[in-house]
Amino acid sequence: MSAKFARNVLVAALATASLTASLAAGLPGSASAATTPLSHARITEHFDLAGRQMPENIVLEPDGSIDLSFSAARRIAQVTRDGKVRVLATLPAPADGGVHTPALGFPLVTGLVRDAHGTLYFLYATGTADLTGVWRLRPGGTPERIAALPADGLPNGLALDSGLLYITDSVHGVIRRVPAGGGTATVWADGAELAPTGFLGANGLKVHNGAVWVSNLDQGTVVRYPVRRNGTAGPARIRAEQLAGIDDFAFVGRGDRILAALDQTDEVALIEPDGTHTIVLSARDGLQNPTAVAVRGDTVYVTSAAYVTNKDPNLLTARIHRNH
Repeated sequence: MSAKFARNVLVAALATASLTASLAAGLPGSASAATTPLSHARITEHFDLAGRQMPENIVLEPDGSIDLSFSAARRIAQVTRDGKVRVLATLPAPADGGVHTPALGFPLVTGLVRDAHGTLYFLYATGTADLTGVWRLRPGGTPERIAALPADGLPNGLALDSGLLYITDSVHGVIRRVPAGGGTATVWADGAELAPTGFLGANGLKVHNGAVWVSNLDQGTVVRYPVRRNGTAGPARIRAEQLAGIDDFAFVGRGDRILAALDQTDEVALIEPDGTHTIVLSARDGLQNPTAVAVRGDTVYVTSAAYVTNKDPNLLTARIHRNH
């Protein structure tokens, strides 16, 4: 299957899901943007579409700079405080061009996290056994693969907690786990809650308040898995629904409020602990297929990859009002 054909399949799948999401917008659980707890939304960075600078995931550095995975460019980059884009690493291209990358047909860098020492961990999907896996970039170093992952899967979401990396596979519908030092990845959780129903299943991933939280793009859900004392996964519980096309997400404060990117409808949703949600950002604010959310203090950062709009991959910021 050619890369061009695979991208057309992606566009068609997203367009279909977008229609589904639009029809669901009037269902219980959605609310008007008039009650938004965000303000001062603005695009702070525009990225180079021709250079395939499509931001898939985001990490906030202590010095105020921002690290991004540019998925289609196979790069990890940093946006400095003065707005300059600096490439930190470029991943090797697969010998076949990545045409066998599951679901998409092109190689891409996805999940991205940072440890306390500045080391970046990220996921690379190529459809080939020699490159697909978990990669590490130490400060001033070069990228190295520290764990292989199945070539017929699509590693997507990534989280780091207590020296362990948790990884979603959007094609196989599982969560894997591997030590941050590298080694063999093992399945930590699976089941119907993580499975795709036509395109991609388990997607975004966070460890928060003693549990692993996962979004399912096809099912439009947020699922919570408590981490038992022995480290195994507790029973899955669906915490939010009717979020078609949900990608990555972030928690607001110490509680269980979530800001989630809805890739297919160009929106960000605020999900309350009871599972209800409100649309708080939209295409009117400049979102174009948003992929990830990060929160620092009273500022929210949202990356848009423009996978389908094919116009303006960007970074948006907005102010959070904590009194809501």
